[in-house]
Amino acid sequence: MSQSTELFARAQRSIPGGVNSPVRAFNGVGGEPIFFKAGHGAYIIDADDKEYIDYVGSWGPMIAGHAHPHIINATIECMKNGLSFGAPTALEIQLAEKICELVPSIELVRMVNSGTEATMSAIRLARGHTKRNKIIKFIGCYHGHADSLLVQAGSGALTLGIPSSAGVPDSITQHTLLAEFNRLDTVKQLFETYPDDIAAIIVEPVPGNMNCVPPTSDFLPGLRALCDEYDSLLIFDEVMTGFRVALGGAQAYYRVKPDLTTLGKIIGGGMPVGAFGGRADVMRSIAPLGPVYQAGTLSGNPVAMAAGLASLELISTPGFFENITKTTQQLTQGLTECARAFGIPFHTTAVGGMFGIFFTHEKEIKTFDDVKKSDIEFFKRFFHGMLKEGVYFAPSAYETGFVSSMHGEKEIAKTIAAAKLVMPACL
Repeated sequence: MSQSTELFARAQRSIPGGVNSPVRAFNGVGGEPIFFKAGHGAYIIDADDKEYIDYVGSWGPMIAGHAHPHIINATIECMKNGLSFGAPTALEIQLAEKICELVPSIELVRMVNSGTEATMSAIRLARGHTKRNKIIKFIGCYHGHADSLLVQAGSGALTLGIPSSAGVPDSITQHTLLAEFNRLDTVKQLFETYPDDIAAIIVEPVPGNMNCVPPTSDFLPGLRALCDEYDSLLIFDEVMTGFRVALGGAQAYYRVKPDLTTLGKIIGGGMPVGAFGGRADVMRSIAPLGPVYQAGTLSGNPVAMAAGLASLELISTPGFFENITKTTQQLTQGLTECARAFGIPFHTTAVGGMFGIFFTHEKEIKTFDDVKKSDIEFFKRFFHGMLKEGVYFAPSAYETGFVSSMHGEKEIAKTIAAAKLVMPACL
């Protein structure tokens, strides 16, 4: 019996389902989850000492690879002075200044502890600032597990076949309006129906929780125009895309300026961190300056701030994003050529260090309906085949993949070689 099997059996005796986040349970691919104990660079090591090329990267934050010395050293030095004070520190100012420098739309920023907390707080702020109730979100986009946002969500909710959640009262979700990603007409209809009561649109500029779906050229500018027309706020959920697709995030990549932005993952360098920020006049509605309340004991935790600062320092080096984009393209092109050689219906998407793989006849992936046409059963076989060959993709056909700066030609070559063995065996 493997160590992972033993650990999973043990975990189920004290943790619901044996995991602390649903997608980790492997329900989307079958089998039992792998338990990991270490990571270095582009690799992670399981409890049985097997090494895998990692394309999950802790779901995005490990853009500089695992255990990068610069981040580890910064964190250790900070911990020598204490783990938490529940009071202001210079480090949180430094990280806030760095974020404001790199993301021009963010004039003021508030630190929190997770992406879920960031999006929840941004929604409350938008409602409080505009004095309106309704928000628009997109089917298949995931913004954390706050009640008002867990409606037709992506990520684990899709993997488990649960598009919403028990325990969320109808009275909370009645103000959440649903539109279709990359379909501006569905957004326009909602504004025409509720012209004076939509506080904000919240959107993943590149959805990563119904796999990786880039926006069409007119979609994000169209959302900006509609928000301007109806005096609503535009919120970019860049928890995943922030500092992942470009140094200034997806808003810099696509040149669309939101009113509010939520961040996480990379700004913590692997530590639990979130943030929300934006226009100064909107952010001044947050307590203690304004009437919208938000607080957190561990917000701005110095250890997390130190890790985040070190991470942002690494990605700010010249050529960082050009290199990671090139590596991602080499991976997706190699997988596409492999699938084509065996006559397997296949499509890939990629933006910066994010990528999506779809076993589908579709020539374009623009909408959630396109995503749902993928062959999920084929993906399950592919996932387990690649796992045996030492390549770890996300254990769900609805999750995006991530490349780090530590993935190089050797790792890409190994991955493609494994795919050449696995793909025909999946037919």
